[in-house]
Amino acid sequence: MIRGELRVALAGIIALVTLVAFEAMAVSTAMPVVADELGGLRRYGLAFSLFLTASLLGTVLAGGWADARGPRAPVVAGLVAFAGGLVVCGTAPSFTVLLVGRAVSGLGGGLLVVSLYAVVGAVFSDEARPRVFAWISSAWVLPAVVGPLVAGWLATAWSWRSVFLLVAPLAVLVGLVLLPRLAGVGVPAERGTAGAPPERAGLLSQRARAVRGLGVAAGAGLAQAGAADLVPLRWLPVATVLIGVAAVAVALPSLLPAGTLRAVRGLPSVIAVRGLMTAGFFGAESYVPLMLVLERGLPVALAGLALTGAALGWTLGSALQGRADLPLDRPRLMALGGLLVSVAVGLLVLPSLHLLPGLAVLGIWAVGGLGMGLTLSSTSVLTLSLSPADLRGRNSAALQLSDALGAVVGIGIAGALFAARLGAAPDLHADLAGSAASAGGGTADGGVTFALLFGGLCLFGLLASATALRVRPAGGGQKAPGDGAGAASVAGP
Repeated sequence: MIRGELRVALAGIIALVTLVAFEAMAVSTAMPVVADELGGLRRYGLAFSLFLTASLLGTVLAGGWADARGPRAPVVAGLVAFAGGLVVCGTAPSFTVLLVGRAVSGLGGGLLVVSLYAVVGAVFSDEARPRVFAWISSAWVLPAVVGPLVAGWLATAWSWRSVFLLVAPLAVLVGLVLLPRLAGVGVPAERGTAGAPPERAGLLSQRARAVRGLGVAAGAGLAQAGAADLVPLRWLPVATVLIGVAAVAVALPSLLPAGTLRAVRGLPSVIAVRGLMTAGFFGAESYVPLMLVLERGLPVALAGLALTGAALGWTLGSALQGRADLPLDRPRLMALGGLLVSVAVGLLVLPSLHLLPGLAVLGIWAVGGLGMGLTLSSTSVLTLSLSPADLRGRNSAALQLSDALGAVVGIGIAGALFAARLGAAPDLHADLAGSAASAGGGTADGGVTFALLFGGLCLFGLLASATALRVRPAGGGQKAPGDGAGAASVAGP
């Protein structure tokens, strides 16, 4: 049971996550109106990619900050940046200013997510954490159901600016309730440098981590911008992609647990699974509504129900992983989740080619959400269980870094495939809309394009499933990490 002050702290965390979730769902719904009014349709995708790339920097900054001084300070900074970015967006006179606001909000979002993970690690016991993460995942249910409807009404009946401006003061209010409960939480005891464990001596300083985090964020942004304009081939987009990938390759490894990119057994594989899952799922999800509207001719509101179904499936999966009587250990549970996501993404090929009704996507994508709930909540539990107390902030930051970078990679690959099939990215939406209208709900070439996109992205789920099995200790003679109260003492690799 979670009692007393812990309930108040949990309520504050859930309220804050709910606001972040509502902002994500509402902005996705209102952005077409925003881009049209501010003349930003040609830069539409940047409103989402800039948020993600800025959140990469926030996750890196928050990890070391939380380990050194406790999570309270980065939570304050995250709230200020998140709410401030919303105000900038809500008052933006141009789309360029709005993009700046999205980047500021993304920075705040990255700070908040990692800091709240550190709070969970410091405040709640090993036995309580699976239930806590299930509650946190459930905070997305209400925003997923009502967020698009409320945002659509506000954007059309009142003003799209209210979508941003109404969330900002609510975030501040929740922060005022939560922050007093964080005083002294997770603050490490003073110790001299000479007494530090030898394995900590090689850790990057906070300044070095910030520089590398900036390199990852800038590199990911450059690579995504260049990938969207690779067709027809020109030297500038190709150079932009190469420079961006090189920047990520140089800066990323030192921000992750050693061996993550090689999927070494234990915690490195947990971190790798997180990125593979978000790459496959979010890369596909960003194109699910577009496929339903332009290829299958469904109304926008009905197409959006696929995202709601995914959120409900995600919540169910997270609730199932929080049960004490799990029939599978967490590595096998994550492997199952990866298979479900792979199957769901792969099945999207069928409605894309008109081999299944468009409405079948509502059920298909709920299965994908179920797989994400089983796996991502489990990666959160395992990351805390396999981390020493003084490294929970940094390892939580690595988990969120993998999460955000995976989504950027998946969306970037999907965008590059889409552009390669249908021409230059700036006119992509208009070209597809015209083709769909003239063909009465889709074209053969459009269906093949979506089928290739989903077929390629389903491979990420398969890779995640295989990598999840490497979390288990070699030989299989030990209890898998993350199961039961003794999980924190189990060696990873």
